[in-house]
Amino acid sequence: WVYNLINNGVYKCGFSTKQEAYNVASTNVCKGLQKCETLLQNQTYLNGDKITESDLLLLPTILRYDGVYSPLFRAGGVHTRIRDYPGIQRWLEHCWEAYDLERTIDVEDACLSYYRQLFPLNPGGLLPNPPITLEAMGLRK
Repeated sequence: WVYNLINNGVYKCGFSTKQEAYNVASTNVCKGLQKCETLLQNQTYLNGDKITESDLLLLPTILRYDGVYSPLFRAGGVHTRIRDYPGIQRWLEHCWEAYDLERTIDVEDACLSYYRQLFPLNPGGLLPNPPITLEAMGLRK
């Protein structure tokens, strides 16, 4: 369900050419985020107290969600933010710290590359202002 509702769902939002397809995809993203939120309110990882493939599938999408998938792809509605889901936000911060992810991914560059490279979605190559930062994501204090 992580892949179908969230990982693939954000791309279905971003590349929809029909309103109905976008509506279905956006609703599915919201359902997926809510399912994650419900699970992560009472446990450390999606499947309990150990990290699993489900968490690893979710992580890259959640890391780019506020910077790309919500504003550029309009996934889950343009005003949806991960920080509005406290369970997901706590999980993200935990994974970021526990697995030293800052050493392995440049989130800011990963987000900005979408704005630079996806001409059909951003023909002017405009970058968000203010840009997404680790501070804004709650990952750097």
